[in-house]
Amino acid sequence: MKVFYPVFGFVLFLMVGCFDASEPTLPVYGFKKVVEKTVNGETIIDSLDHQIPPFSLVDQDSTVITEKTVNGKIYLVDFFFTSCFTICPKVKKNMKRVYQTYKDQEDVLILSHSIDYRYDTVGRLAWYADKFGIEAEKWHLLHGSYEDMLRMSYAYLLTALEDKEAPGGFDHSGSIALLDRKRRIRGFYDGTDADKMDDLIRDIAILLNE
Repeated sequence: MKVFYPVFGFVLFLMVGCFDASEPTLPVYGFKKVVEKTVNGETIIDSLDHQIPPFSLVDQDSTVITEKTVNGKIYLVDFFFTSCFTICPKVKKNMKRVYQTYKDQEDVLILSHSIDYRYDTVGRLAWYADKFGIEAEKWHLLHGSYEDMLRMSYAYLLTALEDKEAPGGFDHSGSIALLDRKRRIRGFYDGTDADKMDDLIRDIAILLNE
């Protein structure tokens, strides 16, 4: 499975801020946005970190989930579909361990985006949540239009698109993205690799202490 769109090969991934060797830190991934600012009457050029744009999707409990839901929180993102028989069950099983680790931590959420906009209705997502034993309060299985999911996958730098030649009719990444309290991407993890969940659990703790 692909992890990034081809255009992302041209993206420069940048680390920001000063690094203190005594305290672990994580890079900030994505596009830098160049902006003009006026300071003391002078126009200067500055850059802003890549940030996930506003969104509005519906979860398995028919609750509308927006950027306000995750503001000030650490959250994980992946893309899947409930009828996926290849990597999705493995990714969800591995994510379940992260979910259980931080289940009682109010500042940590999970957003799983279904790219099967036709079949994965709210009711179907509720069934899937029950199957994996996850609660909507902490782990939102999201439904939206195909255009919504394309836009969000692009923002998260993850592949998720319709492809008739792919198993199940969709080509999607098995990666999990880690976002900080400012909706900035701070890491990518292979969701099919159980060992990578140890890295993810550790890195969530780093962001919680920032």
